[in-house]
Amino acid sequence: MKSFFRGISFYILIFLIILSIVYMYGKPPQTIDKISFSKFVVELGNENIKSIHIMENTITGTIRSSNSQFETYVPSVMEPDIVFDKYILPQVENGKIEMSGQAPAKTPWILEILPSIFMILIFVVFWFVFMQQSQGGGRVMSFGKSRAKLHKEDEQKKVTFKDVAGLDEEKEELEEIVDFLKNPKKYIDLGARIPKGILMVGPPGTGKTYLSKATAGEAGVPFYSISGSDFVEMFVGVGASRVRDLFEQAKKNSPCIVFIDEIDAVGRKRGAGLGGGHDEREQTLNQLLVEMDGFGVNEGIIIIAATNRPDILDPALLRPGRFDRQVVVGAPDIKGREAIFKVHSKDKPLDKDVEMEVLARRTPGFTPADIENLMNEAAILTARKNRKYIKMDTIEEAITKVIAGPEKRSRVISDSEKKLTAFHEAGHALVARMLPNTDPVHQITIIPRGRAGGFTMILPKEEKYYATKTDMEERIIHLLGGRVAEHLVLNEISTGASNDLERATDIARAMITKYGMSDRLGPVNYSSSDEIFLGKDFSTRRNYSEDLAFEIDKEIRELIEKAYKKAETILTENIDKLHQIANKLLEVETLDADQFEAFFTENQDSETEENSGSDQEETKEKKSEEKDADKGKSSEINETADNDSSDTREEQDQDED
Repeated sequence: MKSFFRGISFYILIFLIILSIVYMYGKPPQTIDKISFSKFVVELGNENIKSIHIMENTITGTIRSSNSQFETYVPSVMEPDIVFDKYILPQVENGKIEMSGQAPAKTPWILEILPSIFMILIFVVFWFVFMQQSQGGGRVMSFGKSRAKLHKEDEQKKVTFKDVAGLDEEKEELEEIVDFLKNPKKYIDLGARIPKGILMVGPPGTGKTYLSKATAGEAGVPFYSISGSDFVEMFVGVGASRVRDLFEQAKKNSPCIVFIDEIDAVGRKRGAGLGGGHDEREQTLNQLLVEMDGFGVNEGIIIIAATNRPDILDPALLRPGRFDRQVVVGAPDIKGREAIFKVHSKDKPLDKDVEMEVLARRTPGFTPADIENLMNEAAILTARKNRKYIKMDTIEEAITKVIAGPEKRSRVISDSEKKLTAFHEAGHALVARMLPNTDPVHQITIIPRGRAGGFTMILPKEEKYYATKTDMEERIIHLLGGRVAEHLVLNEISTGASNDLERATDIARAMITKYGMSDRLGPVNYSSSDEIFLGKDFSTRRNYSEDLAFEIDKEIRELIEKAYKKAETILTENIDKLHQIANKLLEVETLDADQFEAFFTENQDSETEENSGSDQEETKEKKSEEKDADKGKSSEINETADNDSSDTREEQDQDED
């Protein structure tokens, strides 16, 4: 309603301005001929003037012959008395000219400057209304006011801890804040000091902001939210003024919670960087430090800030008395992901085959924001297929889409490139299958997704929080499996392994320089330090000599070459399996875990049956039975592959339609 009246007032003002201009300058002009003074004298001598009106040095009147109006100006250097006595007065006495006059008007000085004042006022009002409309409600006159948004219970949906899943320990850290805001007397009587500030630290999308809103909703207090970038402006001192105004508003509405998102935008370390610091940001930070010390312990104002870069914050901001407590909000574990899946699927119709536990196991490392996006993608895919319920395979397709990107079936790929991709991905999968500590293969595909021509998905069997030396070495071997397969089978290498080589080199370098896993160099950290304020490329410093740098590079190369030989040995010993997997990929384009394991279980069954009997006749019978079973199994796999390919073609036809 306020915005409606602001828009109406703007158009009313424009209408009044136009009306005043029309009133002042819109009078119809009179046709008056301006003649020279000499012509006026000639017309007087010819007795052709009917009437005159004298006003100071201006004479207006009517010409007798044409009955038209005229106007002339009498120069000051002329002697008016001569003209008056010689021409005008005799004709006036004879009744030939009607003469009238008017004394000069004396306008008050206030009326003389009134038009100027009126135009200035119009300009000021127009500028004020224009800026108010463009910046949304009077920010020009309140430039130094806080831009924090006040969220009250009656203005938004109340978010509580029940709506937050997978963050049980983090919620326990904040429950005492809620209890203090509800029952402050219990803590005051015991002389307890509640933390003034709580810093939420964690990667993007882990739920820092949502957990802060839930804290305010659980406590039932006002919730101020503002971004760190809202404090900083191009004018020095504006940010400090906004900080003061924010705390003044918070004190008026205490008890309350003030949430500052991305506080690293204003809380960076002072005195760092080329050419000194940023004056506006440093003054804003100084004012924030003063204000956090300025209000009392029990005033009921809790500051909650969120950042994913705690390493760049000023130490004065993190000391006790300001941000007393840090709550680390990390990626959820498998139980947390299962609870988050349940939260984000409340309003979505799921099919009976959807299992939350399986989905949680297939999404390691996913944050709550990733899971929300995943379920939204699954709903979109379901709507695209005109289904009423979200099925398990649709959610799995959404997982693959989120990780690797959408399928690009329309891309035209030559047979040679498709063959190279098939052997490349088959090499990855086969090496991963033969390594003892590597997680099982979940899916292999040669269908392009995103920027990848194909991919091999590895599904972890359990949650891992540490990586051993063996795990990292096998990871390098697995990454090099694609390049080795290209070289063994096709006797050629391609650019498709560029990302694999980059990741393998990064893992090897981290093992040597960061984690101290080198027997030759010892358990020493040789990682380079980066000056975050000067730029990583510009300011990377090495904490070791050139001789040691040579040894590090040599150690990294030896580690990668050893992994390359190991991958080459595995693929050489299982070259038949490599060809079988690659040919199957060329046929069906995608293999799931069961189809992939079938290449190995059949071989194991055949070996077991060959060694199970001692009698030759029984052995022949078992071999014949084994062949029949193998035929049945192979036909079963082919049938599954045919069904998959037909489903794929059917979906493609639907998309084209």
